[in-house]
Amino acid sequence: MLKYFQEEGLVKVFDQQPKDWEEAIRMSGEIMIERGLINNQYVEEVIHDVKEFGPYIVIVPHVAMPHSQATSEGVLGTGVGLSIMPGPVSFEEGNEEKDAELFFMLAAKNTDEHLKNITNLTDLLMTDGVIEDLLTVKNMEDYLQVMKKYQ
Repeated sequence: MLKYFQEEGLVKVFDQQPKDWEEAIRMSGEIMIERGLINNQYVEEVIHDVKEFGPYIVIVPHVAMPHSQATSEGVLGTGVGLSIMPGPVSFEEGNEEKDAELFFMLAAKNTDEHLKNITNLTDLLMTDGVIEDLLTVKNMEDYLQVMKKYQ
């Protein structure tokens, strides 16, 4: 899946730290918007959902999976984008378990595609060492080295 992000132009390594989790979600949506997979409405729905339901998108420490409903009018296509932040983004004050640097934004046109995205992403994240290696990425050269390691 790391190769998928690179080949589809769906990986972005940021050098500027977002001021808060809302800005981090907006930043992670940029690459998906550029590729025509979502629009700003979808990004705002994700932010609204986190405000309403809490930081459920932080699935394990260091990893957030921003997403909203497949029925969203803001979803224009199916894909997963990876945004790597330079430092931890806090979703819940005082709870480091709810900090994330790796943002995997999901967009899917239907439930089947959404489940396929989640399955592929889960397989990637369960690979020993991949999260730790992605946390060391500071630029695209670093990303390419990590990608080669897991091919």
